[in-house]
Amino acid sequence: MGINVRGIALAALVTGTLLCVSLRTLRAEDPPDSVSASGPAVNDANGPTDTAGQTDPVSAGSGPTTPSPNAAPGNATAGNAATAASQKGFWARFAQAYYDDWHPSASTEAPKYRGYPMPESNPPYPFNVWPIGGTEWIGYPNATSYPLTTALYGSEHWQWLKKANIQVYGWAEAGMNLSTSTQSVGGKYANAPAAYNQIPNSIQLDQLTLYIERVPDTVQTDHFDWGFRFTGLYGLDYRFTTADGYFSQQLLHVKPDGTLGNQYGADPVMFYLDFYFPHVADGMILRVGRYISLPDIEAQLAPNNYTYTHSLTYTYDCYTQTGANASIKFNSFFTFQAGISPGCDTTAWKPSAQWTGNLCGQFMFRDGQDDIYVCANSLNAGNYAYNNLAAYYATWYHKINDKWHMDYETWYQYESHTPNIFNPAAAPLLILNADGAWCKTAAQLTCYAPEWTILNYTARQLKSHDFIALRDEFFDDLRGQRTGIKGRYVEDGISWNHWIGSTLVFRPELRWEHNFDNPAYDGANRHSQFMFAADMIWFY
Repeated sequence: MGINVRGIALAALVTGTLLCVSLRTLRAEDPPDSVSASGPAVNDANGPTDTAGQTDPVSAGSGPTTPSPNAAPGNATAGNAATAASQKGFWARFAQAYYDDWHPSASTEAPKYRGYPMPESNPPYPFNVWPIGGTEWIGYPNATSYPLTTALYGSEHWQWLKKANIQVYGWAEAGMNLSTSTQSVGGKYANAPAAYNQIPNSIQLDQLTLYIERVPDTVQTDHFDWGFRFTGLYGLDYRFTTADGYFSQQLLHVKPDGTLGNQYGADPVMFYLDFYFPHVADGMILRVGRYISLPDIEAQLAPNNYTYTHSLTYTYDCYTQTGANASIKFNSFFTFQAGISPGCDTTAWKPSAQWTGNLCGQFMFRDGQDDIYVCANSLNAGNYAYNNLAAYYATWYHKINDKWHMDYETWYQYESHTPNIFNPAAAPLLILNADGAWCKTAAQLTCYAPEWTILNYTARQLKSHDFIALRDEFFDDLRGQRTGIKGRYVEDGISWNHWIGSTLVFRPELRWEHNFDNPAYDGANRHSQFMFAADMIWFY
């Protein structure tokens, strides 16, 4: 098994650097009269990211324990952590926060919300309200309080952070896989077209993140509120979050060995402002900046997913957009969204930029146990460019009972005037990291390149901190423009999630996939691929 020692050592160095920067001063322990830390953590209705579509941890809602009914987002009630952390230095408070998370006290307090009851709980699931992208959950608690935030709040030097309702947190995710594909046959990224763990039979640092955010209180309806988020990500997964124009030179070059870009890199995956207007209908959020693309069951950020590996459905659609998106909640049943951006995964100053609209609607019914989310995510001409997709989505979340729920997603997307890989005259039209199409005849210079998919997740909760997820999908890459290999794909997997408190999760899984029409795996040498994969996410 190939272990990238240099990458892991660099990850350890980066972790230490991020902690030192975020703490600003750890010259000495806080004096004995330090102000108490804030207590139990609060669920992020968005979770640690931006999605639905990619479910935003903000949309996905990963966060430590349930908030007090009297706690505003970002301002957790004083509790065990506050008492235990009093008069302790930073590292003692930091350790105490983990102890309290792993040994929670009994609590009957329920979070404040307005609207339908929250259908699920986090943990064990990656959300407690069905995901919606491009916004905070309107009417539900959205803030987190992870150990780093709790430890900072316990210092007299950081009371300004607490008073401003600013949270600082993140996680480290490391993963491994054993695959039937091998680097010796298929090259370095032989697990492709599977993603994100494309290096077969390896251990890697997937994500090391730092979040600095303030979330608006959308439960209250009496005053305007605002928030912001900055998310920095380092690791192998930057290869799938990079947008053309944001430090994209790390990825968008060909190395001497013929592979694309650096193995590890950094990406400012989210930076945006949120403005909450409580008197527009039942509440409106205007988001401006770079955010995760709206639709999808899955998301780029690790905690927002049922499984370690990603479906093909998620892998080959839009990832992030930089623009403005308004989400208006008319009532508990209907939320409407509209936005504009220069397109998927590109900045406004790059040649691929095209003014792109999005229109989405969320319909919740049966007391919030069912959610239908439809989205025209990329409304433009769909002409070939850097990931310039015209894409149309429909997602259905359905809670069966206290133990079972199912999610379905389908989309149709395309790029038109896509260069033909079989016509040498089309070669100058190709863009790095944007595949051409397997057009019907070699005589065509360009052609229409569509694809469609259907995906199902079935989840069964075992215990309060355990669940099993089954994933099945059919993906038809009609012109090979998304995966690079034309064909009809199926992918099936099973995953187990086990949480320790709400700050540590293990996710082992088995996955099998197959292209019926062409060899697509192990460097286009095999039709099928089987994989055992697992990761661990440690929140701080």
